[in-house]
Amino acid sequence: MTEADFLNATRTSYDTMAVGYDERFREELAAKPLDRAILAAFAELVREGGGGPVADVGCGTGRVTGRLRGLGMDAFGIDLSPGMLAVARRNLPGVRFDEGSMLNLDLPDGGLGGLLAWYSTIHVPDEQLPRVFEEFYRVLAPGGHLLLGFQAGDEVLHLTDAWGSAIELDFRRRRPDRMAGLLTEAGLTMTARTVREADTGSAFPEKTPQAFLLARKPIVSGAREDGCTN
Repeated sequence: MTEADFLNATRTSYDTMAVGYDERFREELAAKPLDRAILAAFAELVREGGGGPVADVGCGTGRVTGRLRGLGMDAFGIDLSPGMLAVARRNLPGVRFDEGSMLNLDLPDGGLGGLLAWYSTIHVPDEQLPRVFEEFYRVLAPGGHLLLGFQAGDEVLHLTDAWGSAIELDFRRRRPDRMAGLLTEAGLTMTARTVREADTGSAFPEKTPQAFLLARKPIVSGAREDGCTN
């Protein structure tokens, strides 16, 4: 699949199912206490690191953007799908939501105190992940924090229907160690790796374990003029 094919399929699919997605998942975090705790820890790390704006990349309908703002973060959303962004703006009037791609973020170098990618890299083809993580590194300020959430596993799930809407999406489950390795290769320092078992008993049942990676952009990197390294 070419880059254009991947972007077009993702954008069109989420435009198509935006309303159904919002209705299905609007209250999901209320049923996921461990997920809420991880988001709270991320917010605390960003505050301790000096604060600054937090980008929710792949924000969808803005449900997690709103959670971050409730935790005191200066959070805004970025998403590929105009349909999802329309729902986000309706649900959270006054909050900034920008259309854009994580492959080429329209953000300045080093401007973010934090970056959240909450189940938004799951559609990215394997060969594009290094580019995405290099973008994440670029836009984070030194000392800025990244939180990545995704389904753990090896399978690729292809869906053609969601709540009666025709879609064409690949959902890529990935191993936490592999994802951590790619973040490290992009220049980030790992802070934590957490995997929780699939929640099969709630109103939002899962089929796979869920992985959460915390990483940080080093404050100082590379060699100093005196030849020492940090």
